Amino acid sequence: MHRGLKSLLLAAPLGVIALAGCSAPSAPQVTFYSHGEAIEVAPARFCDATGENCAPPAEDPVGKLRVPEKSPLQISVPGDVSATPWQVSYIYRGVDGQEIEGRTGVIRPDERHSYTLRVPPDGTRLEHVEVQQYSGLLVLGEDGGVDFPIAATWVIDPT
Repeated sequence: MHRGLKSLLLAAPLGVIALAGCSAPSAPQVTFYSHGEAIEVAPARFCDATGENCAPPAEDPVGKLRVPEKSPLQISVPGDVSATPWQVSYIYRGVDGQEIEGRTGVIRPDERHSYTLRVPPDGTRLEHVEVQQYSGLLVLGEDGGVDFPIAATWVIDPT
């Protein structure tokens, strides 16, 4: 088990105890930036460290941001997200109309607070982007491997 994930699993009960006497914390927001414009997006899904006890989604959980052809998309996550494993999942539409799905590798806890997604320069358009925060729960996959469910997601559909 990765040291960061193990720390998350051990710290989760302490966080619950510390929050018991306080009001519920607000869900963290992720910032998406491209071509001189930025938006902050509330989570489309936001659950506790076990991937359960989910808050209702934001009223409009999908952000809209203009990402011109050949322009990068910069993503900035708050400390609450970067302190856990996370990744960026995305969908492009190729010049031939074919949908192309991709994702980054897992970004380890406290490794980075931002990521720049670069669109191929051949006319490919970015259509969908999700920042995905892993839960602290391990699940045995169908193939016998271990899966890490997603506890929170922040979504934009570039225009």
